[in-house]
Amino acid sequence: MTSNHEEEKSLSELLKIRREKLDHLKNIGKDPFKVEKVDITHYSQQIKENFDALEGQRVTIAGRLMAKRGHGKAGFINIQDKEGRIQAYVREDAIGEEAYSLFVEYDIGDIIEIKGDIFKTQKGEISVKASEVYLVSKSLQILPDKWHGLKDPDLRYRQRYVDLIVNPDVKETFLKRNKIIKAIRNFLDDRGYLEVETPILTTVAGGAAARPFLTHHNTLDLDMQLRIANELYLKRLIVGGFDKVYEMGKMFRNEGISIKHNPEFTNIELYAAYEDYESMMEITENLVAYCAEKVNGTTLVNYQGTEIDFKPPWKRVSMHDLVKEKTSVDFYAVESDEEARKIAKSQLHLEVKDNMTRGHLVNLAFEEFCEKDLMQPTFVLHHPVEVSPLAKRNPDNPLITNRFEAFANTWEIANAFSELNDPIDQKQRFEEQLKQRESGDEEAHPMDEDFINALEVGLPPTGGLGIGVDRLIMLLTDSASIRDIILFPTMKPIIKED
Repeated sequence: MTSNHEEEKSLSELLKIRREKLDHLKNIGKDPFKVEKVDITHYSQQIKENFDALEGQRVTIAGRLMAKRGHGKAGFINIQDKEGRIQAYVREDAIGEEAYSLFVEYDIGDIIEIKGDIFKTQKGEISVKASEVYLVSKSLQILPDKWHGLKDPDLRYRQRYVDLIVNPDVKETFLKRNKIIKAIRNFLDDRGYLEVETPILTTVAGGAAARPFLTHHNTLDLDMQLRIANELYLKRLIVGGFDKVYEMGKMFRNEGISIKHNPEFTNIELYAAYEDYESMMEITENLVAYCAEKVNGTTLVNYQGTEIDFKPPWKRVSMHDLVKEKTSVDFYAVESDEEARKIAKSQLHLEVKDNMTRGHLVNLAFEEFCEKDLMQPTFVLHHPVEVSPLAKRNPDNPLITNRFEAFANTWEIANAFSELNDPIDQKQRFEEQLKQRESGDEEAHPMDEDFINALEVGLPPTGGLGIGVDRLIMLLTDSASIRDIILFPTMKPIIKED
């Protein structure tokens, strides 16, 4: 068995050989990096699907050399392009002795151009019979071999460009991601929503409970933040007279990293004037079902061995009822917040802070005891007002809001409510959030005076919805980690030792 040192030495020698080949090509006037353009006429899957019409026709293909077979003066190679792989047959007497002598020195990973005729081999494989072969880019690195592949998750995420080359299923996941994002846009565009763009760099990162990333604008000598949500700007547009708006884009939260959290993530928020949280439930369940059918042909999804059916209508249940069912505790029937905290500690063994109200405890008990059972799509309704600073109060019970969170696979995938449009109530809630911030809650909502001013101008009754696009894509592509559906997830740099 060879040592790691011997393996590294062998690898180093192979890399050196590739550079020597490049130097030779440059010396004889065949520098591949001087090629600027290839006039491709066909792609691999296109040729295979249209073989009857293309048989015998001359085509130009280009792609990465993934396999070489054969000896002497003829051989087969596999070329990988954007659609997949196709075989090419290369003979010395067809491309010429000089070109063939260069061809036999090509390495796996090189990018080549082939001109030739479409035919089918004796074994029935659709192929290209080469009449011209050119090297158009030299690979100076060595791809993982087809047996061991690129399996280490950390390396896959850091070198996604290699991951996409050697793992076809990874490329398929990101093609599905593209389909889902297009489907979301098509669904909303067809319903009359206007796609807009709002600031990413702002002085007040509001619209959610999260820690922002901080930065500084040198010219203005101004501390700024990356947005954690786009909610407050979108509501300003509703005030301005756009009745239906949405924005899908990157949000940034200075929080932990996990299989379902990345500091930089894709979210969509939409707002509709003269609608409410009931309207947002209808949009949510139908939008998700639409995306599932577009990408998978069915609303039934198998996620990591569990079948989840996104077919509407989804189950609806209040947060308070869920907590009461799971814990046998009715926090709203307790006479005081102090008594409620005692019950939460003694009976439910929850970690309770001194400033927690009954509403906080309902939310805490829900997170602790209820979320883990929400496998099938479920709307959890009527969150406590204390944890919903931007939602309208329920007219029949001012302790709760007309809000919902949508859950699937125990994850929150959407959050929505009838928007609070009372500027006096909104300012009071922001002031309460400031008290929580002063007592140590770094995720409490900041004051936004301009947003209060916009509400004073007048926000019509409005329904708003936010969907975690990355989590939705995870579910619809059966991806175990959020890093599997983000092309370049956030990673800690590797510091090489001298």
